[in-house]
Order: sequence, then C-alpha cells, then structure tokens
Amino acid sequence: MTRTPTTRPAGARRRMTLKEVERFITLLAAAHPNAESELDFVDDYTLLVAVALSAQATDVSVNRVTKGLFRDAPNPAAMVALGEEAVGEHIRSIGLWRTKARNVVALSQALLDQHDGQVPHDRAALEALPGVGRKTANVVMNVAFGDSTMAVDTHIFRIGNRTGLAPGKTTRAVEDQLVARIPAPMLRPAHHWLILHGRYVCKARRPDCWRCPATEPCQYTAKVLIAP
Repeated sequence: MTRTPTTRPAGARRRMTLKEVERFITLLAAAHPNAESELDFVDDYTLLVAVALSAQATDVSVNRVTKGLFRDAPNPAAMVALGEEAVGEHIRSIGLWRTKARNVVALSQALLDQHDGQVPHDRAALEALPGVGRKTANVVMNVAFGDSTMAVDTHIFRIGNRTGLAPGKTTRAVEDQLVARIPAPMLRPAHHWLILHGRYVCKARRPDCWRCPATEPCQYTAKVLIAP
C-alpha cells in the first residue's frame, strides 16, 4: 500500500458512464485474472499488521521486514511480549517506523483485551484499533473476510480521477463513487485489479497507455498510445 493522496489529479474528459465503468473493470479483470494482495501474510492478524505497516511504504519493503517480525511474533500475545523496542528493530527500514512499532504493539494488546486475540469482522472495531484507519479496515475486510469494500490508496485515487471512473476531491468521495458505480459482483476483486493497474500501468508521473488494456472506455485526455 501507499500513502493517502491529498490532491486531486486532473486529466479526465468526463465521468465514465455506468456502461463504460463495467467495460473498464471487465478489461482490467481480463488483464489481471489472479490479482491478489502483494503483501505477505499467513492469517488475519498478520494481514492486519502488514497493512498497518504499509502506510507510506511499498509492499516490497513491508514484506522484507515482516519476514523476521512474523517469525518472532506470529500472534498478538507474542507481539506484545516482543515489545515496542524489538518491533522497532525489525521495521526500522520503513517509513514512520517508531510510530508504527508503537501502534503494532498497542493494537495487539487491544486485540487481546477486547477481542480475545482475534481480528474483529467489524469496521468500527477495526478503526478503533491504534494505527488503523478506514483504508486499512477496508483492506482487511476485503481480503480477510471477503467483503465488497474499496480501499482507496494513491493508485486508486489517481485512476478514479484520471480515467473518469470515479472523480472525486477526497479519497472518501472516490470510494463512495466506486462502490456505487462498479457492478456489485465485481466490486471486491476490483480493489486488487485497480491497485495493480495503478502500480504497474497507470503510473503517477506518466501512464503507460500503450500497455493499458482499457484505453477504449478511459476518458484520460493525454493518452499516448505509442511507446516512447
């Protein structure tokens, strides 16, 4: 995962029609038929921790540090026993590691105190955990529990605005539009299709439009369809 965006990218000619939205998502699905989270985890708890650590960090960097962290602390009780200082030693190569170490230990203690050590299948309970916001809760609900949620990171925010899929000035506005406009049976996996598309094709500085499978419904005004 990446940081939450704060400015709205420009570029769409207009908002896609619902028919174009379905076509766009269908084309992404064909390009990424086996899309899934690129974070390494073994259960709901390690997923929660990995997603919490991924704020303002790449999945690759998070996977590098969680290999040893999850070996030493595979569950909430072990994480609390490991302690903030030792957790920090494991994750100090990623951004905001001091705050993240404190939050990981605190959320692990909260899981023990309030949820019998289990990750709750409840948005309000997830967002009440230290270091867990709406985006992290959406990822956990989508990946761990199979809910049709849409976690809007910087990639999905960019795609929503650049392509006309779901224009919005805030991540919540884009999220609400995506949930309303993507056909319900496609919503849960669309989270992964859109992240991968933004990460590897519809990139921030210059999208690789010549590699995009969904140029037809896309409303981006500056498409370059020939590789430079």
